[in-house]
Amino acid sequence: MIAFNPERDRMRHILDLDRYPIDRLGTLAGDDLVTACQAELARDGMFNLPGFVRPEMIQLAAEQLKPLIETVAFTHRRSHNVYFRREVPGLSPGHPALRTFDTISQTLCGDQVAATLIGRIYDWTPLADFLAAVMEKPKLYLMEDPLARVNVMGYRDGEALNWHFDRSQFTTTLLIQEPRSGGEFQYRTDLRSDDDPNYDGVVKFIDGLDPLVRTLPQRAGTLNVFKGKNTVHRVTPVEGDRDRIVAVFSYYERPGVLFSAEERIGFYGRPG
Repeated sequence: MIAFNPERDRMRHILDLDRYPIDRLGTLAGDDLVTACQAELARDGMFNLPGFVRPEMIQLAAEQLKPLIETVAFTHRRSHNVYFRREVPGLSPGHPALRTFDTISQTLCGDQVAATLIGRIYDWTPLADFLAAVMEKPKLYLMEDPLARVNVMGYRDGEALNWHFDRSQFTTTLLIQEPRSGGEFQYRTDLRSDDDPNYDGVVKFIDGLDPLVRTLPQRAGTLNVFKGKNTVHRVTPVEGDRDRIVAVFSYYERPGVLFSAEERIGFYGRPG
C-alpha cells in the first residue's frame, strides 16, 4: 500500500504516476521503470516517456506559457558552431568543424515560468531523483541559476534550433506543444566521446555524409532524456502558425551551479 503523500497526490493530477512511478524508487514498479529506461538509453542514447504529463495538463501548460512567449520572451538569435564556442582548443579558426549555423527561438527563463505548471514539475525533486537513478548518479541537484534552471523555448514559423552539442552529460526536455509541420527533433548519437572529439567525424556530419542521423517523432507531454553532451542534435524549422513549445530542465551533480553574467546575456539578453 502506498502511503498518503499530499504532494504526490497533487502531482498525480499533472503527471501519469501510475504509468511512470518515478516517485516509487525501491519498489518493483519503480525499479522496473529505471531498468527499462537504462536499457533504452544504452541502446538508443536516449529514452522517452510518452504521456508523462497528462493531456489536459500539458494543454493547460501551453495556455499558461503562450501569453508569456508573446510578451516577455527573449528572442535568442545567433550564429554558432556545433560547440557554441568561438574557439575550440586544437582547432584553427577556419577549421570546417567550426562551420556556423543560425538559430532563432523565443526563450523564457526560470524566473518567468516559476509560477507555471512547468516550473512546478521542475521543482518536484522526485523527478531529479528518478533521473539520478537512471543515470546511476548518487544525486542530481536542481540548478540554482534563476534564469537557466528551467527554460521554455518557443519556435515560430521559420525558427529553428540548429546543430549543436550540449554542455551537460544529458539533456532533459518536455514537449509542450507540437507544430503543425516541421519542428522535428533530429540527432546523431555518440558522434564524439569524452576521450575522442572526432573532429573528422564532425566534419563528415556537417557535410551531410553521416548515415546515422535520426529523426524522433514526439507528441506533446513526452519527457525525453538524451546524452546531449556527445550527441549532436537540432530542431528543424517550424512550418505554419502553430509554435513548437518545449521546456528544458537542467540538473547537475553538485549544488549551487550558476551561469556567468556573460553566459546569461548571451542566452537570455540580461545578466540576471
